[in-house]
Amino acid sequence: MKIDGLQARAPFPAGYPVLNSIDYDERATMRAWENFLADEPNSAGDPMHVRSLIHDSWSRSASGGINAQGIEAPLNSDRDEIEYLTRTNAELLAAARRSFASLGQLLDGTGAMLVLADGDGVLIDAIGDKKTLHDGMDIHLAIGGKWNEDAVGTNGIGTALWTGEPIFVHAAEHFCAGIKSWTCAGAPIRDPLDGKIIGVVDLSGYSPIFRPHNTALVAATARQIEKALAEQQQERRTRLLEAFISSAPNYRRRDGLVIVDHRGRAIFSNNVPDGETTDMMDGPLEPGRGRWLFNLPSSGSEADLAKALPPHLRSCHVTPLKLDGSLGGAALVFPLAPAMAVTVASREDSKALRDAAAMIVGESETLLAAVEIASRVARSNSVTSLLIEGETGVGKELFARLVHAGSRRGANDPFVAMNCGAITRELFGSELFGHVAGAFTGASRDGKAGVFEQANGGVLSLDEIGEMPLEIQPFLLRVLEERVVHRIGDSRGRPVDVRLVASTNRDLKQEIAAGRFRSDLYYRIGAVAIKVPPLRERGDDVLMLVEHFNRKIAALNGGEPLVFSNDALDVLLAWRWPGNVRELKNLVERLHVLAHGRDVGLRDLPAEISMSGSRPEALPNYVGDVTNGTLEGTLVDAERQMMKNALAAEGGNLSRVAQRLGISRPTLYRKLDRYGIRRGFV
Repeated sequence: MKIDGLQARAPFPAGYPVLNSIDYDERATMRAWENFLADEPNSAGDPMHVRSLIHDSWSRSASGGINAQGIEAPLNSDRDEIEYLTRTNAELLAAARRSFASLGQLLDGTGAMLVLADGDGVLIDAIGDKKTLHDGMDIHLAIGGKWNEDAVGTNGIGTALWTGEPIFVHAAEHFCAGIKSWTCAGAPIRDPLDGKIIGVVDLSGYSPIFRPHNTALVAATARQIEKALAEQQQERRTRLLEAFISSAPNYRRRDGLVIVDHRGRAIFSNNVPDGETTDMMDGPLEPGRGRWLFNLPSSGSEADLAKALPPHLRSCHVTPLKLDGSLGGAALVFPLAPAMAVTVASREDSKALRDAAAMIVGESETLLAAVEIASRVARSNSVTSLLIEGETGVGKELFARLVHAGSRRGANDPFVAMNCGAITRELFGSELFGHVAGAFTGASRDGKAGVFEQANGGVLSLDEIGEMPLEIQPFLLRVLEERVVHRIGDSRGRPVDVRLVASTNRDLKQEIAAGRFRSDLYYRIGAVAIKVPPLRERGDDVLMLVEHFNRKIAALNGGEPLVFSNDALDVLLAWRWPGNVRELKNLVERLHVLAHGRDVGLRDLPAEISMSGSRPEALPNYVGDVTNGTLEGTLVDAERQMMKNALAAEGGNLSRVAQRLGISRPTLYRKLDRYGIRRGFV
């Protein structure tokens, strides 16, 4: 039936071509919408002809008092407000600039427009077909228009903000009658630092532009913007670290340090014990984790910063960090007792070694081989240097600590770590070798010991050694050869007994060929080398790590572990993990916060991960075994026989069977159960 006074606009205006038909019934959707409004709030409407996502959004819109006869979104066109909007979203706009510039020229004449909205659903940029941009003004689909569900009901921008997933809303699926001639697909943009939704990218136009892949397009654009944001944040992090190093010459390496950005989010930490970190930040902190600590005052003075600190952070010393003359962040220094500043090895070497090895979770052959080499190096007194190679996030520091834990040098040998990528070129020599009083402008009044002296008698871990300036490398080589260090400005040599563990995510042989790394230094530190495998090459270790982090995070939060569905585990096994173990840990932490209940399914995973597992399952590595002419019947029979053959060939070892068939272990278990095949079948 018709609702008096409610009339949707025509599906599309004259002059726009009708594109290919889609699996969509305009009349049925309109009828469901009219019935929903007529029966609201006492009926569930007619969900038979609308998607559950749309029906749920209609319910929220009606409950929120949205006028179903509405023809436009609220619009704020005040110049000062628009300038404020642009200023507060400058980072998001800058990150989107490249993607919008490349897509904008391609949309001219297509009837489509691409818009960018902030975290409140307010439009801050729009590009695309000129006629569509002009027509969008009729419904306030323009800069300053507010398109969250609280303002205009069901639509691509607002509903993507609500669900946190890429979605499309087509024609009559909109809640307000005045925008039912439009179609839109929106994808949320998440801050790479803390995972919060900070905006939406949306493709809109009259309904004929609809294509199912519009959602994939905006999802890919959102990922590009997130990548650009991550690059911006990495640059800011580097600059803040440099600002701290140059402004805090008296900082002691045993002190705890947390650096926050201009929004008060932690972007770097060092020497903050787990217990204190848990109390201070509600969970373990890692560089780039993005936990919010406090709001930085606009004045940026030390006094105002100290007043802004919450009570549980008042014990630290806070220093403002300026970037380009403005407050860019702050450094929080926590003085720690010397006993808390070093890792002390147990007198029971074998137990300490076992404990350290237990921190490296996994059973893959490549990982166990790396652990074995590190353990043998740790027990040996003749090997004085070790090179650990591996991609970012694979856990290279755990191997360095494994070497330290198994060392027989003594119960109190120190473990000192230095990230070569976080030290400015000018201060590199001072950090590495130390300096005497007055050695250079800004030098400590009392002089300073470098990391070699601090690590004397123990282990020195130099992370990202490939970042070491070329002019410093000969001096490092000399110290390793002579076992004597000379502070800057001092002619006196100081003997040091240090085991060096160097790590890198670069190919040092390529760096040598490019003239950025010395070959003699490489052969000195790389006499024994360990290749830590990337997570994508570790097979079912992914499942073990998911379980490990799941239980650890649940225990820290005082809750129950999450329950992952088999489909979700399949997708996690299929993902390439460009960020390796660190990426997986951050994902599990995010799921503990954002998952819908304890059960984790595909909908709870980030779009780029869940979409990676959408391909049909295949058995590419074993197809040849069914072409012997002895199998007849259906494909199901063929697959059943393949699995039996694989089980027989591998002696019932399910890990090798799954690898042979090219599927994950959860998928193998389901198929064995489906076909009634016992593990011991031969």
